[in-house]
Amino acid sequence: MTKGSVSMSTSLRRVVRSVLGSCVGVAIVATALQGTAQAAPADVQPPGQDVFYTPPSPLPQGKPGDVIRSRQSPYPTFGDAKAWQVLYRSESATGEPIAVSGTVVVPTKAWTGKGKRPLVTWGVGTRGLGDACAPSYTLATGLDYEALFIADALSRGWAVAITDMQGLGTPGQHTYEVGQSQGRAVLNIARAAERFGETGIAADAPVGIMGYSQGGTSAGWAAQLAASYAPDLQVKGTAAGGVPADLLAVAKSLDQGPFAALMYMAAVGYDAAYPELNLQKYLNENGKKLLADTKDICLVSVDIVPALFNTAFKKISDFTTTSPLDQPDWQARLKENRLGGTAPSAPVFQAQAVFDEIIPFQQADTLHKEWCAKGANVTWKTYLFAEHALGMVQSEPDAMTFLADRFAGKPAQGNCAA
Repeated sequence: MTKGSVSMSTSLRRVVRSVLGSCVGVAIVATALQGTAQAAPADVQPPGQDVFYTPPSPLPQGKPGDVIRSRQSPYPTFGDAKAWQVLYRSESATGEPIAVSGTVVVPTKAWTGKGKRPLVTWGVGTRGLGDACAPSYTLATGLDYEALFIADALSRGWAVAITDMQGLGTPGQHTYEVGQSQGRAVLNIARAAERFGETGIAADAPVGIMGYSQGGTSAGWAAQLAASYAPDLQVKGTAAGGVPADLLAVAKSLDQGPFAALMYMAAVGYDAAYPELNLQKYLNENGKKLLADTKDICLVSVDIVPALFNTAFKKISDFTTTSPLDQPDWQARLKENRLGGTAPSAPVFQAQAVFDEIIPFQQADTLHKEWCAKGANVTWKTYLFAEHALGMVQSEPDAMTFLADRFAGKPAQGNCAA
């Protein structure tokens, strides 16, 4: 990709489609991106070595979405855009004020479309548990597996805000797959992008929400929370794919499967969000070692291989004395973060691969039916010849078209009746 080009080249699209046939393909794409990106500036440091990510203590007074600090950010994969890293106020799953980091990217070309430049607030897919997995860092180095999808949004003239979520980059453990926290982070970075004057994004810009996999959880929760939590945002639509709507159902599906590591990551995330759950007391020696070895793991790294190998096809009981999933307090917190309880106020496009080996089809199907039953405007689309990663690639054009139509003011027909 040449400098100054925001759009995705045809050849690079073919590469992405050909290698994203499995979860391992995500790592291959991230590595391949290194050859398309300009070299990252030498002063780009991992969050653990960068004081920008350490919030002031106590946090300054303010409200969710206020920018605490900001700086221009390298965005080496795409030259025709300007990027900033921001540290902004958000809230935890229990409503406590927290600082979250993220990135706001705006095309340098003037917006020539209808109305004001749209803003897409983006929930990323699984990155891992360690600070080095933070999207604001991987985007700055040019090695982020969703960079090409974000480029598609930028090529349409849209601004994009990408949250790191709680505990990626900033101190503390990442609250992986805790939807209440992730949804707030997605909404609050949209607020931050609008309030940060350098971006030129209007305070009443049309907002779209997008995410796949873990990002599908984030997008779904942002969609549910938007009307009550962030009524100031002009949300026009949400595109959510591969949505882990019911973590208990997802965990039961992953148990003893090849991707059981994701279930254990979620256990760490819930323990971080709700310390009273006390994950440690349920772990045997194998579980304690697994936790120590993987608490800083990133999906796109060589460290993920032993983590997958050491957990694949094993039972929860191989790592615990008693399963946390059987405990009332764990079940209650998982229920609090189950999607489907509230109808999103704006139209939703929900995508799901039929043969998704990570996110069970049935619980995603249940989500769209529950949203429909509550009066939501949902466009539900399934992809027959796809598993989890290919579902991401195949659904992306449809998700982008859906948001483009909402930004253009076209009514969403939905297919709940069908």
